[in-house]
Amino acid sequence: MEMVPSEENQLVLKEGMFWSCRQSIFVEMKKRFSQIENAAEEPRVLCIVQDTTNAKTVNERLTLNLPASTTLPKLFEDVAHKAGYVNGTFDLAWRKTGDMGSLDPSSEMSLTESGFEPGKRNFLQLTDKDGEQPLIASDESGTASSSGLDDSSQERFIGPLPRDGTVGCSSDYSSPSYSYSSILNKSDTGYVGLVNQAMTCYLNSLLQTLFMTPEFRNALYNWEFEESEEDPVTSIPYQLQRLFLLLQTSKKRAIETTDVTRSFGWDSSEAWQQHDVQELCRVMFDALEQKWKQTEQADLINQLYQGKLKDYVRCLECGYESWRIDTYLDIPLVIRPFGASQAYGSVEEALQAFVQPETLDGANQYFCERCKKKCDARKGLRFLHFPYLLTLQLKRFDFDYTTMHRIKLNDRMSFPEELDMGPFIDVEDEKSPQTESCTDSGAENEGSCHSDQMSNDFSADDGVDEGICLDSASSTERVLKPKVPSLNTSSLTFELFSVMVHSGSAAGGHYYACIKSFSDGQWYSFNDQHVSKITQEDIRKTYGGSSGSRGYYSSAFASSTNAYMLIYRLKDPSRNAKYLDCDDFPEHIKHLVQREKESEEQEKRQREIERNTCKIKLFCMHPVKMMAMMENKLEVHKDKTLREATEMAYKLMELDGVVPLDCCRLVKYDEFHEYLERSYEGEEDTPMGLLLGGVKSSYMFDLLLETRRPEQVFQPYKPGEVMVKVHVVDLKTDTVAPPVSIRAYLNQSITEFKQLIAQATELSAETMRVVLERCYNDLRLLYVPNKTLKAEGFFRSNKVFVESSESPDHQVTFTDSLLWKLLDRHGNTIRLFVSLPVQSPGTNRTICQKVGGDPEECSEGSKVNRNSVETILEESTEKLKNLSLQQQQGSSTSDSQKSSDTSDFEHIESPSPSQEPDSSSVSAVVAVDNRELENRIRVASGGGAYSDPETQFPGEERSDSEVNNDRSTSSVDSDILSSSHSSDTLCNADSGPIQLANGLDSHSITSSRRSKANEGKKETWDTAEEDSGTDSEYDENGKSKAESYYLYFRAEPYAQEDGSGEGGQKCVLVHVDKRITLSAFKQNLEPFVGVTSTQFKVFRVYANNQEFESVRLNETLSSFSDDNKITIRLGRALKKGEYRVKVYQLLVNDAEPCKFLVDTVFAKGMTVKQSKEELMPQLKDQCKLDLNIDKFRLRKKTWKNPGTVFLDYHVYEEDINISSNWEVFLEVLDGPEKMKSMSQLAVLTRRWTPAQMKLEPFREVVLESSSVEELKEKLSEISGVPLENLEFAKGRGTFPCDISVLEIHQDLDWNPKVSTLNVWPLYICDDGAVVFYRDSTEEPMEQSEDERNELMKRESSRLLKTGHRVSYSPRKEKALKIYLDGGPVKDPGQD
Repeated sequence: MEMVPSEENQLVLKEGMFWSCRQSIFVEMKKRFSQIENAAEEPRVLCIVQDTTNAKTVNERLTLNLPASTTLPKLFEDVAHKAGYVNGTFDLAWRKTGDMGSLDPSSEMSLTESGFEPGKRNFLQLTDKDGEQPLIASDESGTASSSGLDDSSQERFIGPLPRDGTVGCSSDYSSPSYSYSSILNKSDTGYVGLVNQAMTCYLNSLLQTLFMTPEFRNALYNWEFEESEEDPVTSIPYQLQRLFLLLQTSKKRAIETTDVTRSFGWDSSEAWQQHDVQELCRVMFDALEQKWKQTEQADLINQLYQGKLKDYVRCLECGYESWRIDTYLDIPLVIRPFGASQAYGSVEEALQAFVQPETLDGANQYFCERCKKKCDARKGLRFLHFPYLLTLQLKRFDFDYTTMHRIKLNDRMSFPEELDMGPFIDVEDEKSPQTESCTDSGAENEGSCHSDQMSNDFSADDGVDEGICLDSASSTERVLKPKVPSLNTSSLTFELFSVMVHSGSAAGGHYYACIKSFSDGQWYSFNDQHVSKITQEDIRKTYGGSSGSRGYYSSAFASSTNAYMLIYRLKDPSRNAKYLDCDDFPEHIKHLVQREKESEEQEKRQREIERNTCKIKLFCMHPVKMMAMMENKLEVHKDKTLREATEMAYKLMELDGVVPLDCCRLVKYDEFHEYLERSYEGEEDTPMGLLLGGVKSSYMFDLLLETRRPEQVFQPYKPGEVMVKVHVVDLKTDTVAPPVSIRAYLNQSITEFKQLIAQATELSAETMRVVLERCYNDLRLLYVPNKTLKAEGFFRSNKVFVESSESPDHQVTFTDSLLWKLLDRHGNTIRLFVSLPVQSPGTNRTICQKVGGDPEECSEGSKVNRNSVETILEESTEKLKNLSLQQQQGSSTSDSQKSSDTSDFEHIESPSPSQEPDSSSVSAVVAVDNRELENRIRVASGGGAYSDPETQFPGEERSDSEVNNDRSTSSVDSDILSSSHSSDTLCNADSGPIQLANGLDSHSITSSRRSKANEGKKETWDTAEEDSGTDSEYDENGKSKAESYYLYFRAEPYAQEDGSGEGGQKCVLVHVDKRITLSAFKQNLEPFVGVTSTQFKVFRVYANNQEFESVRLNETLSSFSDDNKITIRLGRALKKGEYRVKVYQLLVNDAEPCKFLVDTVFAKGMTVKQSKEELMPQLKDQCKLDLNIDKFRLRKKTWKNPGTVFLDYHVYEEDINISSNWEVFLEVLDGPEKMKSMSQLAVLTRRWTPAQMKLEPFREVVLESSSVEELKEKLSEISGVPLENLEFAKGRGTFPCDISVLEIHQDLDWNPKVSTLNVWPLYICDDGAVVFYRDSTEEPMEQSEDERNELMKRESSRLLKTGHRVSYSPRKEKALKIYLDGGPVKDPGQD
């Protein structure tokens, strides 16, 4: 481009050149816009693809919006890119059942030419190709490139991958820098993974290592199983053989290991136990040796894995050496020496330290047999023979004696790919004149090394019986066969081929294996079901430590993943074997391969059937089994016809012999809305896959097997219809009939809908009123003739109430009509089963048992009865006054006054305001109340039915459930919620004769209906009542608030079918409006219980028979539902301002310092002294505690901790906050009360005497201030310890702050540097704090080891009995065992 200098010496474009560039840009933009416009005009095809290759993706949908001209290869490419699969490894097929042909990925046809419809949704299914699952594309390029495998500079991470459907694996790490290098399928790597059962990654790592060991695999194949001698299920070698064959020949991505673990004798719980892989290796080898006895493979483990070493001690004075020969299966290498801060840097360095001798001198001198004295000596280990397969265990798990916990050492330790063991072999003559020969101990100690460095983390010191269970095995000692002669140093080069890696901590983690294939020299990562290629760089990352190249969190993340076990193979061409090919298999293995292939093919066919099976819910209203709706699951192949599916459903629902098959049909059904969506007339030969919309994991609808009588005809159900359940209402009998189902259309008018109902119910459409219940208690009168059902809010399934009569109720406003009130009652009435108390009031021991008995014997009872009569008269007088007052108010406000009715629904508001209550109706109500009054007085005075509330039931305060479990019941029913219907209308009960608790017949409970002038009023309570959650049923004037709150209530006798009403217990079936308050409900129950509502308690019974007391009297029964159970128990209910309190005795020096005494009631405004006076007779009667009022105190209880001391003059709710379910401590005093004011502080002190290793009993110290100096002076005064020598510490935890005498001297924070008690670290601000003190000059008692162990046992037993923490108790791990006799023997009494 030509430039010219400007006046400012800057280069600018020539004018002609500028316009030329601008024109070309404009043309290019115009061309682009034209292409966009053409693409916009081209039709688009919406493709929705369902991935059916995986259970996790079957519910997912891939959506592609492509131009109609897109070719099929381009479609496959786009689907592969979006699904993350390799193109060409999957098929696409139409989801339409009638045309399940697959699309041809090689065809150049466009989407429209292939049958795709533009502008519509085109459903496809992504399926397996040739029975193989699609390959997952790599993260880098979408396909696995070999160049990516060899790129050592690329960042890779070898660690735990997320496993499908397994537990105990690492979470998905989304950072690309931590992804596996080239995740490949089995078809690319040639290897199969193992499924993790739950926490069996350690097992999978070992099995893959053994499988990749040619010598072990070939020897296992050469062993032949004799089915006549052993059960194949319990044969460990046979199940390993099958597993290895599947790993070599299966086409699956991963296979299960359940058959192998079952042969170990394990159940499903073992899958949730993670063990050490080295421990598993040792136990499995022992089990294989036991199984292989008397076979060619009897000595296989020893030949491959066993080595020899010499454990020697050499005298440094005379050169005399004592030694013995030990055998080993693995060499444990220390990561970090004991007490050292620096770890060994390599395996060679750790091996050198392993054979490095230690000098025994000083107190550790060795007694030399030749010198006949203790001499300095050198003790060590020498390798005499290395096995063919050398196993090195890196001891990364250690014990930290500072924290007393197991830890994992994540230090870096490198290991070579080729390891030269020549420098570590002992070339000295074992029979030199200077040495003494010892017996070879290999037969007794095979597989373990007898040195401190070779001790195992899972040794018998833990008290765990580990290893194989030899219940049925011989105890004969194994005899060693001749070994291969000792190898010279020139042939001791080993090559690494397996690295078992642990990722995690000592508490748990994940195992996986990095293994080199001897066939191609390639390293692979076997991580459960995932197998991938890795490089040498990936192996180096398992050295441990931090690489320093992973960012801020790299050290913590990378250091937890490191090598744990290394397996080397001796490089010896004469012995190094190759894997057996399938053609070289022994004959018995070839037969086994054939059987496994047939089994796998059968499994594949079964999966194909499952994939094409429709599973849908099936319902049927059984005509015989009590007309109950039965539910089942229908499993039908997608190609089965509707007729065949109907026959299958007919058999499934067991209708054979009940209903003919031709009287049954399948219809589309919505269970949630109870809606019949459509029927399938004329489609009997249509495949079910087409009718149901294909095979899906779940359907949005169900099927109903509908039945009919032979003379009936099935009604067709068309799509678009709505289902309506019609209830006919009869105002004369106050009844609502069962529903009649009809079907209508949403576009029908109300007039047409009424005609439809008239045909079904034979009612008159002219006088018909139709009420739609849109939702719970939402009633809507359908009165607009031309309005459609859709406009009125009809949906799939609807409920309507119809009434057709010529009563004047039609002329009343709907919300004031009898119809509305009846429907309102119908929607809110619930049925409750009420169990009455077994013990009638007349049998109470505190009153006279016989009428007309001895006056002296009954004098006390007569006083009680007189008080009861007076109470009843007062209550009834107030009730009559209220009734009279309501009648007077009703006559002056006639618009709102309602008349009474004699039906179940009594006191329904009158349709006419002129119908006012006359004198007869008032007299009837008064007469009922007078009869009730007479009955109550007769019971109280003559029959001894009940007595004064204060003296009635001293023994009934605690219910049966409370006696059994003081904490099992709550005095607050938390399920009863506040209701907005507390001001709704009133109705009384209509009931037949029923035998009541007092021997009287039942009667209708009648009361006045509240006027509308009072509607909307809400009761308000003071703050204390709201906080306590206990509401009173009395107002400020002492009148019952619930008297004017009655709603519908009807009771009738009920006989329990299960016979649970034993001992004469009566039950009542109650129909009640759930908007009634608990207070009104209790008053309605009074005639049936036989006592006033203040003398019994209501308990709600839940499904597990737990009972909770309902005490919120002003709340409704809105939380109750039909058929709930209620138990009535005798005992005084709470009044306003009263709280139920549990009293516990505080015994500071007892093993169990907290003991329950009684339940009692405290009232607002009561002083502590008054509450103590109330408690004293209760304690004497129930607990046999005869206390003087000045000899005990009450104090706050917070769980188990004693708190503030309550002084006698304190007032509840003013000085002491009180709440429901309150708990207090009662403490018996040794002398007069020392606490006189709230400014004092009561502290519980305890002396620790180290010289005797003993804690003295608690003693209370009362302080006048929070001064530390005053506390120390008081402690010095009571103990005699000089002030300058006195040290103290605050106790930890909950009372009594128990601590072991072995730990108290050093574990507590003694003598804190503070001057007051209410600051850190003491924070002693309230009574009840625990303070330990000691004499600083007193030294702990010296103890021998036996004495200390004995004391430790006593302390552990003491602390366990008191429920307090023992200093440290390591997690008891379940021992790893392999059972040779099929499984563990369970203790019969274990269950």
